[in-house]
Amino acid sequence: MSNELTGAKVLAKMLVEYGVTDIFHVPAVLRTTMVELEAISNVRRIHAHGEASAVYMADGYARASGKPGVCAAQIIGALNLAAGLRDAWLAKSPVVALTGGRDQATKFRKAYQEVDDIPAFEPVTKFNATVDSANRFPDMLNQAFRVAVSGCPGPVHLQFKGNEGQVDQEIVGEGVPKDIQEDGMFVPPHRPLPETHSIKKAMSIINDAKKPILIVGGGVRWSKAGDLVDELSKKLKIPVATSLNGKDVIDATNPLNVGVVGTYSRASANKSVLAADLAIFIGTDLGGMITNFWTIPKIGVKAIHIDIDPEVLGRNYPLEVGIMADAKMALQEMMQYVDESSITKRLPWVAEIQGYCKEWYDEFRPLLTSDAIPIRPERICHELSLGLPDNAFVVVDTGHGGMWMGGMYDLKSSNQNYIRSAGHLGWAFPASLGVKCAVPDRPVICFTGDAGFWYHIAEIETAVRWGINAVIVVNNNGAGNQSKRGFDRVYGGEQTKKAREMWTFNQVNFSEIAKNMGAEGIRVESPKDFQSALEKAISLNKCVILDVVTDVDALAPLAYV
Repeated sequence: MSNELTGAKVLAKMLVEYGVTDIFHVPAVLRTTMVELEAISNVRRIHAHGEASAVYMADGYARASGKPGVCAAQIIGALNLAAGLRDAWLAKSPVVALTGGRDQATKFRKAYQEVDDIPAFEPVTKFNATVDSANRFPDMLNQAFRVAVSGCPGPVHLQFKGNEGQVDQEIVGEGVPKDIQEDGMFVPPHRPLPETHSIKKAMSIINDAKKPILIVGGGVRWSKAGDLVDELSKKLKIPVATSLNGKDVIDATNPLNVGVVGTYSRASANKSVLAADLAIFIGTDLGGMITNFWTIPKIGVKAIHIDIDPEVLGRNYPLEVGIMADAKMALQEMMQYVDESSITKRLPWVAEIQGYCKEWYDEFRPLLTSDAIPIRPERICHELSLGLPDNAFVVVDTGHGGMWMGGMYDLKSSNQNYIRSAGHLGWAFPASLGVKCAVPDRPVICFTGDAGFWYHIAEIETAVRWGINAVIVVNNNGAGNQSKRGFDRVYGGEQTKKAREMWTFNQVNFSEIAKNMGAEGIRVESPKDFQSALEKAISLNKCVILDVVTDVDALAPLAYV
């Protein structure tokens, strides 16, 4: 190779210095950069079977590592990459997407595969730009990484000139700065401090409240402030409800944890939030899911909101106090104004919310412990709550899988983690592979349904090829049965054969498919066999498909309102 300093050499060096260990891509893109990475590092260039899968892997990697996940595709795959970025955008995940793009020399001449992809990335990125000269590599990459992790994190996109990004072969000028910026390496790079007078006002309201509740979201997770939420909750006897994105900021051992609130939720959480006289929102944009479309809590409840993004403060709920700050910084200052003498008046409130929790467990215990065959999905959630190691990392799909696990799975340790799809079925399996790349020494367990698993089943081969040893639990009921209620409704309230055509599949043994693709497959047909199968799957240290045959008529509970 030439000793001249090419864009490829600069880009490869910077990616390594940013701590990138894996790039998830569909070839061919930035070929020369990929070769340079091989020459100077051990960065894995993981070739996926589809662009959306590559994005989901990068997304899982980002959420598990706290640093940007990198994905890439040539120009013809760029739109698929943009589609995959929707989940990262909704989940506020710092993914850096690199694509090939149009060349000035061939624009408007109908060059092969040329389409202007830049507009497609606008709705799903914080930063979306073209790189048409190797001299711009350093500053544009720094900008991309910095924007991805700063403030409210999120995905970014750089389009490199040439359908495969061949601009990386150009020479970089001698005077061009080529150092990385350390404030682009991890979330959060900066922690905005709250205004003291706002914290004092908020704490005065909180200390006076008889029935306050903490409602915390993914911003607390990104801020790594879960321990402070736990401490504040216990010191002031304030119950905690979480969003799905914030589920792992507090574990089930806190008796004041009422569960996930909103649409994919636990009834005890919704009841508690509806009964509260003060809602304390921290690290959530108060979108439709956490509030069940702004019905939980009711608009007009006395409210305090802390978030790093000032645009969300007061957007959906009128506020007593709005505080723009990093969650950890705000909670640290709040602790200085805790009045523990105020807890006496909240003891009846604690008893009330614990009653809601007991009611929920009493209602669902028969399903959580059911010995029915086909297996109830609730039983799977319960077994996972009981049987996963204390350092397990759980990755969950949307749909019924997200509803069951969001409401019925309990984290038993602060060392466990939980992330979920922000809305795209099929995300969880490839995302779990990205998670395993980020935390290779931890057991990674994916929970998906067969409807979700079918989307990216080809990535079993990717996992085998790269030795990505995640355990994939497939809730296999031969259907996408979240659709059942909707089709029943439009068919006059009862199921018909023609209606079932639109949400059922053929029965398939995924464990056999897994074995044929070089992975390990275990099929479970009785609930009494699940725990031992799970233990075996984790112990094998291979990619394992745990194919669990479940009841197609089991429907996840709708939100309590």
